[in-house]
Amino acid sequence: MPHPYVLLSAAVSLDGYLDDTGPERLLLSSPADFDRVDEVRASVDAILVGAGTIRADNPRLLVNSPERRSARVAAGRPEYPLKVTVSGSGDLDPDARFWHTGGEKVLYTTDAGAERARALGIAADVVPLGADLDWRRLLTHLHDVRGVRRLMVEGGGLIHTQLLTQGLADELQLVLAPLFVGDPRSPRLFGPGGYQGGRLRLLETRRIEDVVLMRYAPTAPGTGALPVAADHHWLALACELAERCPPSDTAFSVGAVVVAADGTELARGHSREGGDPVVHAEEAALARIDPADPRLAGATVYSSLEPCARRASRPTPCVRLILDAGVRRVVTAWGEPDTFVAAADGSGVLAAAGADVVVLPEHAERARKPNRHLLP
Repeated sequence: MPHPYVLLSAAVSLDGYLDDTGPERLLLSSPADFDRVDEVRASVDAILVGAGTIRADNPRLLVNSPERRSARVAAGRPEYPLKVTVSGSGDLDPDARFWHTGGEKVLYTTDAGAERARALGIAADVVPLGADLDWRRLLTHLHDVRGVRRLMVEGGGLIHTQLLTQGLADELQLVLAPLFVGDPRSPRLFGPGGYQGGRLRLLETRRIEDVVLMRYAPTAPGTGALPVAADHHWLALACELAERCPPSDTAFSVGAVVVAADGTELARGHSREGGDPVVHAEEAALARIDPADPRLAGATVYSSLEPCARRASRPTPCVRLILDAGVRRVVTAWGEPDTFVAAADGSGVLAAAGADVVVLPEHAERARKPNRHLLP
């Protein structure tokens, strides 16, 4: 199901701590960076913190700039972003500033936690998620019911760890402060977990007074049928490649990217590239990879259109090329229409051969764009 764009935001000391053990919150950011955070808050639909952050810091989570709040209202948005928190127990202080400042609030909790929160008189929309907390269900509810398209997550470390290890974070905005904490009892940004094995993609570095902002995006594909944030990035790239195809009245414009399990791009291709009038996107990408490359077995093929199961231009369809390469995971945006081949069902052929096929229909409109002249 569609989720919001999830942006993790945090500031840490040089030795990786979010705070010290003193009674007051340790201020890691510079004044200019606090203003940048305010700007980011003003740009999103919702801000989320965990229950531990509410207990430890008693935050208000407001957009402080009157000009930014006015700009939100002028654009037809609420003055403040929706404020969201998560608590399995529902045991929260009803007098905390979080509930009594800003605009609307939502508490996601368990069935038992919802009973406790309502009994305490928590001033929020209390949404139970079942016997246990489920991040995917939470994000789907935010997207579909609350209309949240961009979500800023400001902690704490457990929340950041869970979202990253479950592949649900689209971006990490990390500010590095020039000081040390040194106390092992202090909270760290990330805990142990199954993080992606490869390198993240660096989006930006920026000096802000005496701190440094670093923006990263995960790159590793998901496994099996569950999509992760990086799947959306790679499929969007495939759709971009489709827009580069030479136009045709007899074939679709398709883009494809092959990505290893650690997030390394192995190859890319698009229809009719290199002057070949009949080459398909998946065919062009796979031809660039050594068939003996051991990374193919764990790779994912991203294709803007469902890979073909039958074709007239060459004897081997793309589903067979993918399977013969050893790839067993395919992510696509759009099923092949009957324009040239009736009931092609490339996804069905792949699934029957044991491959996982993930369809992300939120990318379908962009995948159709360079093919509109071929569609009814």
